Amino acid sequence: MANEQILDVIGVGIGPFNLGLAALLEKTDCRSLFFDKKTRFDWHPGMLLEGTTLQVPFMADTVTMVDPTSRFSFLNYLHEQKRLYHFYFFEKFHIPRTEYNHYCQWVAEQLPQLQFGCKVETIEQTEEGHFRVTVFSADENEPKTYDAKHVVIGVGTRPYVPERFHSALGDRVFHSSQYMNKRENVLKANSVTVIGSGQSAAEIFYDLLSKQPDHDYQLSWFTRSKGFYPMEYSKLGLEHFSPDYTRYFYNLPIEKKKHALNNQALLYKGISFDTIADIYDLLYERTVGNQEPDVHLQALTELASIEEWSNGYLLSLYQHEQEEHRQMESDAVILATGYHPYIPDCLNGLKRVVEWDEFGQLVIQEDYKVKLNTEGEHHLFVQNGELHTHGVGAPDLGLGAFRNAAIINQIAGKEVYQTYKNNVFQQFGL
Repeated sequence: MANEQILDVIGVGIGPFNLGLAALLEKTDCRSLFFDKKTRFDWHPGMLLEGTTLQVPFMADTVTMVDPTSRFSFLNYLHEQKRLYHFYFFEKFHIPRTEYNHYCQWVAEQLPQLQFGCKVETIEQTEEGHFRVTVFSADENEPKTYDAKHVVIGVGTRPYVPERFHSALGDRVFHSSQYMNKRENVLKANSVTVIGSGQSAAEIFYDLLSKQPDHDYQLSWFTRSKGFYPMEYSKLGLEHFSPDYTRYFYNLPIEKKKHALNNQALLYKGISFDTIADIYDLLYERTVGNQEPDVHLQALTELASIEEWSNGYLLSLYQHEQEEHRQMESDAVILATGYHPYIPDCLNGLKRVVEWDEFGQLVIQEDYKVKLNTEGEHHLFVQNGELHTHGVGAPDLGLGAFRNAAIINQIAGKEVYQTYKNNVFQQFGL
């Protein structure tokens, strides 16, 4: 039986975006529950390397960009932690990644509507048009059902590993998202290979490079990209992560969107200038007196296959410009192969209700509603699953509060949070 009380909104997944939604809902009368199968909030724990920072300013917290007066702001977190003067003298916009995670945990602890250890199993639509959500609680070891007027899917993306590498996955071949959990195994290896060209690959390579003298492994870094290029971080380039660009991108034809996304990789997939500089500086220092560290960096080179070999793995590599293959052995391989959006299994019960595009992706409207083939006032919303419809800003923390404001204003049926039409200096269209 479903609970008799109908909630205004249920959130599926508790990452930074749905966490922000829960925090911003505090200024409404909306009744909400949020569910996540994890036992607590933890943001990319496998990549919480010491010295790494957010790639967006601290104002990209859960609330500030639409409600700087909120008690859940990062500055109020610092105040509550008695760290305001420390931060004042720190004089940096980009905060440590570990502190961002701790800040989010601080927010989560104050929101009783967050239910961790609860996996959403199914979502169906009732005859009345509500959403019926079945949730399995690990603590109670049984499913419960809830009815809600609206559902917000905030499961984010998941680690992506090409299928041809799946058979090799284990303690010494794994996705970068597991790095901190498996680092001790890697440090015992005789040779380590990093694959990928993004920030995660660079951070892991730098971490391994820093530890190389103490562990004496051979270290390689390959990417199929054209080079170890920096992320586009100019101020006018950053304006692509704005509501204005999102609005422009949304109204482009679908083929133009695909073409634009293919050409914008360095807006969100490159390496920070600081990380590249740190790597170069360390390599320079290691080569004083013409010493030759056991390090190999190579772009334009794709990992074609991984096979178990002797006590390690045999890697087949292909250099695109030379059109040549080579093989090498490696004891450990870290695949910084990125993250892909996905359709969670809990949406299977709505497959006939939601609309799909020709590529099997959800049709998402400009106001973040999934297009349904049923009429009604109750909606399914998506957070960070709309890259294909809304552009590069979909996964960006700096746009999370804006998107949540747009969702909340629709759920509440009034303007709870004010948003602005003009946020940038450039025009994106005629």
